[in-house]
Amino acid sequence: MNVRTTIIDKMRLPSRHVTEGPHRAPHRSYYYAMGLTREQIHQPFVGVASCWNEAAPCNISLMRQAQAVKKGVAASNGTPREFCTITVTDGIAMGHEGMKSSLVSRDVITDSIELTMRGHCYDALVGLAGCDKSLPGMMMAMCRLNVPSIFIYGGSILPGNFRGRPVTVQDVFEAVGKHSVGDMSLEDLEELEQVACPSAGSCGAQFTANTMATISEAIGIALPYSAGAPAPYELRDQFCALSGEKIMELISLNIRPRDIVTRKALENAATVVAASGGSTNAGLHLPAIAHECGIEFDIFDVAEIFKRTPYIADLKPGGRYVAKDLFEVGGIPLLMKTLLDEGYLHGDCLTVTGRTIAENLENVAWNPDQDVIRPAGNPITPTGGVVGLRGNLAPDGAIVKVAGMSTLKFTGPARCFDSEEACFEAVSRREYQEGDVLVIRYEGPKGGPGMREMLSTTAALYGQGMGDKVALITDGRFSGATRGFCIGHVAPEAAECGPIGLLRDGDIIEIDAIEGKLNVKLSDVELEERKRNWKPRETGFGSGVIWKFAQTVGSARYGAVTHPGARGEKSSYADI
Repeated sequence: MNVRTTIIDKMRLPSRHVTEGPHRAPHRSYYYAMGLTREQIHQPFVGVASCWNEAAPCNISLMRQAQAVKKGVAASNGTPREFCTITVTDGIAMGHEGMKSSLVSRDVITDSIELTMRGHCYDALVGLAGCDKSLPGMMMAMCRLNVPSIFIYGGSILPGNFRGRPVTVQDVFEAVGKHSVGDMSLEDLEELEQVACPSAGSCGAQFTANTMATISEAIGIALPYSAGAPAPYELRDQFCALSGEKIMELISLNIRPRDIVTRKALENAATVVAASGGSTNAGLHLPAIAHECGIEFDIFDVAEIFKRTPYIADLKPGGRYVAKDLFEVGGIPLLMKTLLDEGYLHGDCLTVTGRTIAENLENVAWNPDQDVIRPAGNPITPTGGVVGLRGNLAPDGAIVKVAGMSTLKFTGPARCFDSEEACFEAVSRREYQEGDVLVIRYEGPKGGPGMREMLSTTAALYGQGMGDKVALITDGRFSGATRGFCIGHVAPEAAECGPIGLLRDGDIIEIDAIEGKLNVKLSDVELEERKRNWKPRETGFGSGVIWKFAQTVGSARYGAVTHPGARGEKSSYADI
């Protein structure tokens, strides 16, 4: 371990407000009560935040990894201060009312980290996250606070093995659909569920967690290679300890998140999402991260990058491989290197190493003995694995994941449902026709409230063998594990009298993922007439945190954010 010996003057750091001068003697007495020495009290305080809990395997290893971070901080003359925040794990919350908590948790995570850092005047932040919303929540907090920060992913789960075939939790969700139509026995389903998730870690394919982890390296806020190592690998502790050391360098150099997360860095992040066939949720979280930096970067900006980016990573759910496979052939830097070489990345963006993207990738050599990643000049498909859509059904945009799909156009009659449960019930009973466009509405950020994901429904369709025979659109979201012609983030949402809320059964919907269009065959006159007769609906929440979220949340187009962001900021926490 390289131990840094430079002593940092605390008089320019936030923690001086709780440790320096005679008037802070009462504050220092608390630190002595916790066993700190005089030297430790007068060193920089580094918040080590983790989303550890016992809700799911995504988070279960984070406490252990946080201890490695603390060792790195302490070895470099910093004083680590560990704390935890919440996580709502989508795999557990999926398919029922609990999913309304998921997106709300992203902002609660960000807010709780901000409050802890502000209240205790910590000087820097190392954040560890595992499940879907905890990753953007942690990154948003870093950008909001703008103190030197490093992000650490908890790592992916190892693939399971079902009778000699590698499997993930996606296979279990789809097996529910198979069982519902008699294509899988209950005994086989029970065997599959017991072997699909064999270790700690987040879902192993390029679902939302791994997509956001890939973003953390591409955007420059995580150390190279750190996001790829699976959770069970002891190598994770080395990355954590190194992050603890590097955070002290960032304090010394005063390199902050907003120096790193620039417009170009956000474009790099969107590029790796498209190239890796990542989750559509990135189209929601990247604008939210940008918002914390005061950068205008909405779903259309994301979609423009998706349109010009080649799809080169053969990763599940559209492809063959999982995160472990990518890491073992060269990791995220291998993906980024070929994109950089072909001109798809901005190489001059600063990262937490203190070097640029190009400098970080300078010695990365192409691995010709693998087929997980294709060269960017010889892609799987010439356009990205995720596509933005727009039209009279989605004036403020929508998004679809096309990685692994062969059909990119679909036209059919609408079959409308005003909740996910109603649609799932109809799918379970096979009360739909081949060629239908299933519409799930009033599931947006405000109307849900909470913008639920629809994996249970889409997985059931695939399990029934109908995944490519129907389409599904919603003002809610889709899991990164979703596959098929499934369009989410339709905006404006139904609760805001968006066109999706005006649809009726039988209306003909046209989807074109080549041209990026989403339309309903209705005239402007007819849509205006229906709008005059539209009435708002009450949600099932009259109080509590989900009600509170619904009062302030904005459009999915801008990331479903709940406050004015850096553009409304009067002063930065980092400069108190």
